[in-house]
Amino acid sequence: MESRVLLRATATVTGVPQLRRPIRAINRQFSTASSFTAFAKPIGSIGEGGNLISGRQLRPILLLDSSPEKREILKPVRAAAAEGGDSAGETKVGLLGKYPWLVTGFFFFMWYFLNVIFNILNKKIYNYFPYPYFVSVIHLFVGVVYCLLSWSVGLPKRAPINSNILKVLIPVAVCHAIGHVTSNVSFAAVAVSFTHTIKALEPFFNASASQFLLGQPIPITLWLSLAPVVLGVAMASLTELSFNWLGFISAMISNISFTYRSIFSKKAMTDMDSTNVYAYISIIALFVCLPPAIIVEGPQLLKYGFNDAIAKVGMTKFISDLFWVGMFYHLYNQLATNTLERVAPLTHAVGNVLKRVFVIGFSIVIFGNKISTQTGIGTGIAIAGVALYSVIKAKIEEEKRQGKTA
Repeated sequence: MESRVLLRATATVTGVPQLRRPIRAINRQFSTASSFTAFAKPIGSIGEGGNLISGRQLRPILLLDSSPEKREILKPVRAAAAEGGDSAGETKVGLLGKYPWLVTGFFFFMWYFLNVIFNILNKKIYNYFPYPYFVSVIHLFVGVVYCLLSWSVGLPKRAPINSNILKVLIPVAVCHAIGHVTSNVSFAAVAVSFTHTIKALEPFFNASASQFLLGQPIPITLWLSLAPVVLGVAMASLTELSFNWLGFISAMISNISFTYRSIFSKKAMTDMDSTNVYAYISIIALFVCLPPAIIVEGPQLLKYGFNDAIAKVGMTKFISDLFWVGMFYHLYNQLATNTLERVAPLTHAVGNVLKRVFVIGFSIVIFGNKISTQTGIGTGIAIAGVALYSVIKAKIEEEKRQGKTA
């Protein structure tokens, strides 16, 4: 059948014996310069001069004729092909790609916003439900549920874990759990601004641990930058109107716990992304926090804790407050980690200091906490010392990195 079609298509063509050759020979002729002259004119009468081969209509006239008119016909096709080649070799850059600072700025804004909202809502809960161990468990529980739901839909994809990774993550999670609970004990006992002022001492504990536990020498400039931090916290503590030893000691224990968390984190380097690492740490920390909460506050909660809270604000508000404070806690911690991945250590360090300033300022305004002049000056000195320490430390780390790559 195929040969008959070819014969009929070529019967009307005179002077073109090449068409009686096998198809392979025809293909070879199409690739040679001599064949162009043989097919320079329309062939056959099918559809204005095209060959019908295997039911397909070919138009060599459009491809082979060198007349200006036919070249004009091909121009749109060539232009489209050129555009397609350009777009295939280049990746289109959107607005966020052209202005990455917009994304980074959004991360910082959401980090600050969620942190401030968390601290305010957290303190409001403690004003009518003073059970920090239980609330700490709720923080972690809501975050764990969020992580499990995210894994279930593949956002992000869950990273596999084995016994070796678990062994290095458990110390980090234990320190995280202790630091988290003791921070909340302090938040419940004293003003939010005072707890954050005490927590400004965390760099001092980090430097001390690096020097005396890890044997890493700390430059004298870093030690000098910590002097105003210690002085400022001491000044603020002496005249803090909400001061009590439970809040002060709990915040100090929190500083120590987070210092050890940093130490163990350096030893627990894995190939996981930060989102998965934080998810696993939250799961482990939840199991660590649960037994103390049951032992310390369980009997009181069952006896009158829950009933008192529901009587004061109602069941709906009580449950919604616990849910949202847990969500804000998890999201602001996750955003802090994501922000660190997007910026240099120096930028993140300065941002962390400014975040503490925002939290202290907003907490004073929202709760109307009265502070003495000395407390205000001491807090300002401590924050300035933390900023100085963060800048110097970030520059030292950057110099070490450049020295290794050089």
